[in-house]
Amino acid sequence: MKNQIKNTAAIIILTLFSQSNAFAGEPGKSRMAFIDIDCRNTVVSTTENPVTALTRVELEKSKQFDLLDKYDLEYLIKRDSIKSTNCYSKICMTELGRKLNVEKMFTGSVEVLSDKIIVTFRILDIASGTFEKVQVNEFINVPVEIKKMIVITMNSMFGVANDAALVTALTKKEAFDDAINNPYKLLLRTDGPRMGFTYFTGEAATLIGAKRAEGGFGAQPMMFQFGYQFEKQYLNEGNFQALFEFVPMVTGLDQGLIIPSITLMNGLRNNKNGWEFAFGPTLSFVNKSTGFYDNTNKWHLASDTTNIGYKVSLESRIDSRGELNISPGFVFAFGKTFKSGKLNIPLNAYVIPHNTGVRFGFSFGFNARDRYSTRKEY
Repeated sequence: MKNQIKNTAAIIILTLFSQSNAFAGEPGKSRMAFIDIDCRNTVVSTTENPVTALTRVELEKSKQFDLLDKYDLEYLIKRDSIKSTNCYSKICMTELGRKLNVEKMFTGSVEVLSDKIIVTFRILDIASGTFEKVQVNEFINVPVEIKKMIVITMNSMFGVANDAALVTALTKKEAFDDAINNPYKLLLRTDGPRMGFTYFTGEAATLIGAKRAEGGFGAQPMMFQFGYQFEKQYLNEGNFQALFEFVPMVTGLDQGLIIPSITLMNGLRNNKNGWEFAFGPTLSFVNKSTGFYDNTNKWHLASDTTNIGYKVSLESRIDSRGELNISPGFVFAFGKTFKSGKLNIPLNAYVIPHNTGVRFGFSFGFNARDRYSTRKEY
């Protein structure tokens, strides 16, 4: 009988001891409770991205405090009939922390102000009734990336280094669009005027500079260009965007000429620094005629066979006296886009190799980024 009493007493003592350990917490860490994040004035917190749940996960992963388990928290609130909803002030949280027998309370808010999402985290010290740590981070308005914003803010609060590229993508309006700061199905389209100069070399430069009576154009090999670039982004992943570009352009207006052209290009743009390259076919509409060169290397039209006592070999070349024809080529372009807010300022150089001489060019322009699909605004 005595042994049974001793065994029963031992079981009771062990049970009480284990229960006390369950609420004792981790040694060396302050005991903390976390209720929720204030998202009352926004719709940032969704079923797919619940702000409070995401914050709790990151807080647990930080291992900075002995965080009261959410199920223990629910049990204590229900058992003691503690009012915990909409409790964000220092007074309310201090009272709540004392009832929960913790040393710290974690709280915060997520707000949408203008085109910014503001994430604020606070740690309240129960003993002093003051916030011992406050971290406020501003992000661009991309609600689907709220988890990354929570991680960045949490890391900033606890002195953990963040990915610099990720921070830039989510905080800088002038950052180049990528899958993080423009995650929607809608794709970028940045159209705008293009202007610059092109320079002809080799035989092409000689023919352009020749007299009109000889089939030339009486022009300088450097000409002004003006056009418009239509650009569409069809892939946007990681550090790069894949682009399709359509560029109609007119050359030679400064010298009384009208040389229209159409260029189609595929390209890649780096999201981090704005460098890009592109390549594709270009079609110029120029006057050409059929003729031949005599023994002195002088050009004659095909109809001009007077005093030619030998068989000639006919060929086609640019000639101001000829008819309008298509002159194909292939362009290689590279450049860099500078940004100022929503304004893009692209600077590009290009080269067009040809059997009559290599052609070089430089262009610049401006455009404002626009979003075309049904993006939901927050």
